[in-house]
Amino acid sequence: MASANLIPAFAYTVVYVKDVAKSVAFYNKAFGYAVRRLDESHRWGELESGQTTIAFTPLHQHETDDLTGKVEIPQSGRQRSPVEVCFVYADVDAAYKRAVENGAVAVSEPEQKEWGQKVGYVKDIDGIVVRMGSLVNPPKQSD
Repeated sequence: MASANLIPAFAYTVVYVKDVAKSVAFYNKAFGYAVRRLDESHRWGELESGQTTIAFTPLHQHETDDLTGKVEIPQSGRQRSPVEVCFVYADVDAAYKRAVENGAVAVSEPEQKEWGQKVGYVKDIDGIVVRMGSLVNPPKQSD
């Protein structure tokens, strides 16, 4: 059994973007997240999103490029980043409409899926796919 000291808490999702301040402002308006922090250098920004922080940092910087490699950007509209950000809303249709009205690129309007979730897709100002969905209803227990 793992020691309690070795059980992780998911702390951050870091999104590499062209302009941290613009991305923070975009996610605030398009998706409704409150801004937790935008440092003076505009090299780090954070949104309030519950227990896990959504953080933004520039695409290229010495600390990460030299240590872990350069961030690659999709070269065409038929390619996308290997990450998808997913947000859950009580009213997916209204959230989708707000996102598109505030600069998100419409990809697929919300529709009911066979697994019981309503899902729509947009792209953010950096081309990152954002899934906007309802909570998935837990399976019904059979008696």
